[in-house]
This record gives sequence, C-alpha cells and structure tokens, in this order.
Amino acid sequence: MMDDIVTLTVNPAVDVSTSVAQVIETHKLRCNAARHDPGGGGINVARVVRRLGGSCSAVYFAGGRTGQLLGELLGAEQMAVVPLAIASETRMNFSVTETSSGKQFRFILPGPTVTQGEWQACLDYFSTLAPPRYLVLSGSLPPGVPADFYAKLSHAAGVRGVQVVVDTSGPALEAVLETGVRLFKPSLQELRELSRQPLQTETAWRQAAQNIVEDGRARTVVLTLGSKGALLVTDKRVLRAQGLPTRVESAIGAGDSCLAAMVWALNRGADDEEAFRYGVAAASAALLSAGTGLCRREDVMKKYWDVVLQG
Repeated sequence: MMDDIVTLTVNPAVDVSTSVAQVIETHKLRCNAARHDPGGGGINVARVVRRLGGSCSAVYFAGGRTGQLLGELLGAEQMAVVPLAIASETRMNFSVTETSSGKQFRFILPGPTVTQGEWQACLDYFSTLAPPRYLVLSGSLPPGVPADFYAKLSHAAGVRGVQVVVDTSGPALEAVLETGVRLFKPSLQELRELSRQPLQTETAWRQAAQNIVEDGRARTVVLTLGSKGALLVTDKRVLRAQGLPTRVESAIGAGDSCLAAMVWALNRGADDEEAFRYGVAAASAALLSAGTGLCRREDVMKKYWDVVLQG
C-alpha cells in the first residue's frame, strides 16, 4: 500500500554536528563528541511526518559507505525508505556550534556527481509508483542532475493527480514552479533570488509571494523568516505569524520541520491556516534539538497553541 506522502531527496547527507568553546582560525580546535543525523530536505520532512503520525516514505539517492551509514541512521528511526543506488559517495555535511557565543557554523558540501542513467532511473521509478496524495521535492540538486529534473517529476505527478510540494532554490526552483505546485516554502533569501529583488520590507515580501500565487506558479506560499516567524500567502488571504520565543540548540532543519508539519496537517484535512499554525509550531520546536534532531511531536503540540496569526 502506497504511503499518503512521499518525499524525494536527490542530495541527502549524513549531518555531523559538534561544538567547541571558540572558533579560532589556524588553531587546532578540540571539539566535543560528534553526533550523526540523517540529513537532506526530503529526508528531514519524512522524519518529521512520521513522528507526527503520518504515512510517509522517503526516496533518496545513496552511494558508498556514507550512503550505507545514512540507511542505518534511518533504520534506527524505523523510517520507511527507498534508497536508489548511485556509484558515487553520499556527502557529509558538518556543523559546529561555538558555545561561547551560541553561533552555529555550517559547512555544506556539493554532493556526489549523479550520472544520467542514475537520475533517469529515478524518473522511471516514479513513473511506475502508485501515486501518493503528496509528493515533496526538497533540497538541492547534486552535480550531474539537470535543472529541470524536479520540473519533470512535478509535471508527471500533476498529470496523475498528485499534489506537489517544493522546497529548493536556483534554476531548479524556477523550472519546477513553471509546472504549478500545491505548496512552495522559500526562505527569504530564496525568495529574493527568485524575484531578483532586494525585498527589504514586509510589504515587498508579501508582494513577491503574492505574485507567485497570482501567476499560478504555486497555490500556497509559506515564507519562512527565521526568528521573525513566517508568512502565509494564498489567493484568499495573507497571514503573518511572529516567531515564538524559544531556546535555540540548533536551527538546522527548522524549515524542513515547518514544511513537514504543514503537509502532515493538509493530508489530515486541515485548511491552509491550520496547517500554517502547525508549521510555525514545528519550526519553533525544531530549535530545541541539537544537530539535525528536528522537532518532537509533544513540543509541536504544545507550541501550536502559542501561535498567533495576524492578517
């Protein structure tokens, strides 16, 4: 039986995180013990959907020893997964928290080169897959994968009645939005790059997001703003949520947690406003976990009641 929600991560990672008192150039920095988490946009979304009780499976490229480790980490979380084999080594990403300042330094690698045969096999896999209700295309494209890869998947999924959710950037984002998607979740920097405007004011943010909805590129836009909260834009309303006061262990995966909670809620029959509340709550809850620990269900449910929406 097909899961209601399927995520695709073509550039996953094992996320390695640690901490050190102070980051000082040229010095040997004696770090604390490292933790290893599954990483990559779609994988993070799937992890959160499953924690919230949703039906979800994660499809991802995997290669080499790091790909094997990624599978073991996902197995430890009892995830439903479909690894698609590639010849090159799955990447590792690295983050260091400077405990003296609370700053987090993130080092993101480009990922392995994926061959035409490997990415074509992924397209072929989805063409034979029983259509889920939602398909989440999240994360960057690794070297070798064409910019219209997500667009090909989105078009094919839309023809089959699947609702497509997107969180990516650059040429891949521009191409997939041309197919028209159910939900698009950019950060402010991603929206600036897409609109090619500085977007210095909230009025400008709203207008840029509304333009995407009005021209049919996305039915719903959720703009995540870090500590400033988030903005929901549909053809019927614009709602603003301020950030919730939260102790910050790590900001990694907050946007993925937001997206996951929204898709989970929509799949349960929630409207955009209720789903947005869950998304904001999940993003805030994710800050409580170290590394790429993401949000916990109990924290999301508590924070849901603290979310205040303004028109």
